Amino acid sequence: VGSFRTEGMFISLQEPSLYTVKAILILDNDGDRLFAKYYDDTYPSVKEQKAFEKNIFNKTHRTDSEIALLEGLTVVYKSSIDLYFYVIGSSYENELMLMAVLNCLFDSLSQMLRKNVEKRALLENMEGLFLAVDEIVDGGVILESDPQQVVHRVALRGEDVPLTEQTVSQVLQSAKEQIKWSLLR
Repeated sequence: VGSFRTEGMFISLQEPSLYTVKAILILDNDGDRLFAKYYDDTYPSVKEQKAFEKNIFNKTHRTDSEIALLEGLTVVYKSSIDLYFYVIGSSYENELMLMAVLNCLFDSLSQMLRKNVEKRALLENMEGLFLAVDEIVDGGVILESDPQQVVHRVALRGEDVPLTEQTVSQVLQSAKEQIKWSLLR
């Protein structure tokens, strides 16, 4: 870690870090937050976060590009029907890594929502969104970039429904299965 001078250029070296993602955002076509997860304290208050989200939306919603540098941060983004997906990293972060996270999130949601990636379908499956984001990034560290793996893990975690949220028929079916297997031993 440090810096050095070479032929009149000043180069600053950054400490390598696993903490690559600063935030994941999903905004609607009015720029309003549907989902936001910040992994550091770059924007500590909700007021600062909302101001940043408005700024990012205003700078990106009319463009066709996939990357922007904004407020000293690297922003990769993608839109679908009435949703805008953003993955934010520091200015020195590898755009390809951030894009891998963005594509994994989008492709995972596309599979989970049966290719219907739009606001209403997303709002009806927020639990799946939260689980998918947790499978992809944890505390700013990228864990997974394969959408097939994410969808598989979300499906597994979705099966662990607490007893209080199960229907009576699900509880009875589960009890029958347990009794059947205990008798077969």
